[in-house]
Order: sequence, then C-alpha cells, then structure tokens
Amino acid sequence: MSPGEERLLADRAGTLKLIASLIGDWDGVVEASSQTGVDDEHDPEGATIAFERARIEASLSRARARLADIDDALRRLREGAYGTCEQCGGPIGAERLAARPATRTCITCATP
Repeated sequence: MSPGEERLLADRAGTLKLIASLIGDWDGVVEASSQTGVDDEHDPEGATIAFERARIEASLSRARARLADIDDALRRLREGAYGTCEQCGGPIGAERLAARPATRTCITCATP
C-alpha cells in the first residue's frame, strides 16, 4: 500500500467517523426540537434549534462532499490516474498531494 493510499484510507475513516458524529448530533437536535415544540418563531429556544440544524446540515454536506472526493481519489489511484492533473494532464506535485491527498489538479491549474 502506497503512502498516498494509506493517507486517503485514514482520511476516509476519519470522515466516516465525522459523518456518524454529525448524524448523532442531528438526531439530538431533532429529539430536542420534538420535546420543545415545533413553533420556532415563538419558542425562545427556536432560533437556537434552527441555527443548530442549519449548522449541522452544512457540516454534514461538507463531510459528504469530502467523502466523495476521497472515494474519487481512491478510484483514480486504482486506475493509475492518481497524481495526474485532471485539467492539464501534468503531474500533481508531491507536496500538494501530501497537503491535499484528494486533490484533482496541480497547483498551477488550481490557482485562479
């Protein structure tokens, strides 16, 4: 197993753990909101519950997107395309892969 694959698998495991935790947080917020009532507008805790729901949803969305990126990088690794920029076809530098193992582009193509 290459160091890149080890890092991607570790990142994947960590991301799955984060998703499970966020789902647990979501379930907790849903449980709390069901106990306090559904009238967020007039409930003094309503704004807090709505904020927490939005925060968890956003975090969960980012974590799921990260998981998809990691899975895509693992696919590229299996296919022999890992480390090749999807835009220019050139190599992605080792430093960039070390910092962002799921990256799809070299630093030149990633720079606006």
